[in-house]
Amino acid sequence: MKFDELDEKMRVYETAHDYCVLPEVYMVARIDGRNFTRLTKEIHKFESPYDIRFRDYMVATTEHLMNCGFRVIYGYTQSDEISLLFHIDENAFGRKVRKFNSILAGEASAKFSVLLGDVACFDCRISELPNSNAVIDYFRWRNEDASRNALNAHCYWMLRKKGKSAQEATGFLSGMSVAEKNELLFENGINFNDLPNWQKRGIGLYWEVYQKNCIDPRSGNEIIADRRRIKVDYDLPMKEEYSNFISKFLSE
Repeated sequence: MKFDELDEKMRVYETAHDYCVLPEVYMVARIDGRNFTRLTKEIHKFESPYDIRFRDYMVATTEHLMNCGFRVIYGYTQSDEISLLFHIDENAFGRKVRKFNSILAGEASAKFSVLLGDVACFDCRISELPNSNAVIDYFRWRNEDASRNALNAHCYWMLRKKGKSAQEATGFLSGMSVAEKNELLFENGINFNDLPNWQKRGIGLYWEVYQKNCIDPRSGNEIIADRRRIKVDYDLPMKEEYSNFISKFLSE
């Protein structure tokens, strides 16, 4: 069998089940760390419940993903996860889901591993969202999940630092309401409202336009040109304000 015939025959097995996202459907990728609890708490022993160095690694990884060839209009990270909102007209790789999943997981794993100096692995999944309201709901979900995680993490590690075992701390918090957890922290000298917003709400990354002095290569004159860069926002709004914040990116 000639190579061209063999190539055509075998490629069918690669592409027979290719799934493509339909046009005019929003795509959001969620990239999650694999076995990151062990990696960050046992092997590398980052500070608990939050570590500035780990935060910065996740921000740098998100920035890398926003610059690796896709039209990402908003990035969001909290804990060991990253969410990326693609432009509605993004058509890279014919919108094949397997290409988005494999490339984004690979790029995130590579970038974070370089930063960490050890092997780290991410997985990726694509959410197909039918309209702008679903996109807003998605990011509200992750934003509010960040708040829930922050409250639970601060309670848990406060108890661990007071001498309780992992099982005892988990059991103590089981069934407690949000108000009770807030009160528990307050009784131990932690006002949840005073904690950094990036811990409670996550971190947003988006493109901003700025002006830069340049030399016009044709005339040699100094000019002011518009350039784009990624802004890292550690002070995101919440609830309805966050919904309005996300809607900006959908209308641009």
